Amino acid sequence: MNGQWTQVKSRDGGTFRAYTVLPAKGSGPGLVLLQEIFGVSAYMRTMADQYAEEGYVAMVPDLYWRLEPGVDLGYEDEDLAKALALLERFDNDLAADDVAATLVALRALPSHSGKAGVLGYCLGGRIAFLAAARTDTDCAIGYYAVGIENYLGEVQKIQCPLMLHFAADDAYCDAATRERIAKALAGKPGVELYTYEGCDHAFASPSRPHYDESAATMAYSRSLAMLRRVLGPI
Repeated sequence: MNGQWTQVKSRDGGTFRAYTVLPAKGSGPGLVLLQEIFGVSAYMRTMADQYAEEGYVAMVPDLYWRLEPGVDLGYEDEDLAKALALLERFDNDLAADDVAATLVALRALPSHSGKAGVLGYCLGGRIAFLAAARTDTDCAIGYYAVGIENYLGEVQKIQCPLMLHFAADDAYCDAATRERIAKALAGKPGVELYTYEGCDHAFASPSRPHYDESAATMAYSRSLAMLRRVLGPI
């Protein structure tokens, strides 16, 4: 796929970039993909390419643009240290605003048709949860989201379908935390929660040490099923 960089206007007057890929037919529903702590990395661009192949206009906004535009890190120790340092300065509220701005930019593209959703990994999973509560996204999906237990007071604001994938052995979201999240979301229509036994954080990323092909395939299948059901394409 041939991705391009799209300029997005933020709500507070700034401008940031989003990696953008179109489906083969040139148009389709939209999907905003939200980064791990490593920025708009090769993995995120690959996932955008993959979802474009599924028929979506995919955009990956640079959520670090206020801290350091253009972050693209690997998984080595030095890059991990830099990613964690960026995370310490990261503003979740501004990031949620940037997702809202990205949805506006995506829906304004001539190639976009129909609805638009968000899907995030790790840090991006947290922001996807906030997007479900704070933006007009048509659906939200989070993989091994970290820190959403701090935002459970916003559950009542979620009006769109929500899917969360958890790893049973994830120290960043342990069993007690998952239970709190499940309890807060219990009875809410359109919510799907999945826990993958024997899996750890970042199980869906082929370049990470805890990659689990079986769980990654199942999570992708479930995510795609929700996207097809809510967004299309028909």
